[in-house]
Amino acid sequence: MTLSLRRRFLHQLFAASAGALLFTGAAFAQSSSGVLRVSAIPDEAPTELQRKFKPLGDYLAKATGLKVEFTPVTDYAASVEGLIQRKIDMVWFGGFTFVQANVRSKGQVTPLVQRAEDEKFRSVFITTQPGINKLEDLRGKTLSFGSESSTSGHLMPRSFLLGARINPDTDLKRVAFSGAHDATVAAVAGGKVDAGALNISVWEKLVEAKKVDPKVVRVFYTTPGYYDYNWTVRSDMDPALKKKITDAFLALDASTPQGREILELQRATKFVPTKTANYAAIEAAARNAGLLK
Repeated sequence: MTLSLRRRFLHQLFAASAGALLFTGAAFAQSSSGVLRVSAIPDEAPTELQRKFKPLGDYLAKATGLKVEFTPVTDYAASVEGLIQRKIDMVWFGGFTFVQANVRSKGQVTPLVQRAEDEKFRSVFITTQPGINKLEDLRGKTLSFGSESSTSGHLMPRSFLLGARINPDTDLKRVAFSGAHDATVAAVAGGKVDAGALNISVWEKLVEAKKVDPKVVRVFYTTPGYYDYNWTVRSDMDPALKKKITDAFLALDASTPQGREILELQRATKFVPTKTANYAAIEAAARNAGLLK
């Protein structure tokens, strides 16, 4: 083969390869377009998360014109990585997992909305033991948090314990992690630990559903309020889609049958806009507790 023919062959081969890459990229874009992939931190049982999301997913599908798919994840870290690695488009984060995602992605995630209740969210400490009536009474006792990455089930309860001069790692007999708020209640009710910490929303839901007897398992401390949960997307999401999603959440109205159903399942009176700056205190608490690296 002459030099000129070899060059022409290589040029044609390169052009064909480039065309194949462009086609593959386009095919990938087409396969992923038209779908809004949504997930949530697994702070409750997977079946409960799916049940809560179904009406909201149908509503968002109509508002955006996209097929909405809910993708459950195995743990809190997976929700963070899923968003950063572009496997998920939108995630229901706790305040701490949002901070983790924001730090991990170097600011490439955007919180859109939160429930009005998340502006002053709270955690509760529960027990069955008559001798436990304040945080200081936990010295020498066993305690269960939820997930290690949970804002309301670990970070903020730990922060308030430290504020009461109780170091969970040195002043308690044993610290456990149940993995989810409802599992924490089960651990306390079953006598596996002396006390537990969880978010107030799940606690109230379990009491209302009569899945726990508050006369047996009781709240002995409720924390001050702090910012918590939000719906977060990748910062590179199409601005028009971000607006559609945000507007859809803000338009939810408890006076309509659909709005009431969705808001009740989300345990919200309404959704409001949020921003990264709202979670500065959560980030500071995480760094102070040595939970953010």
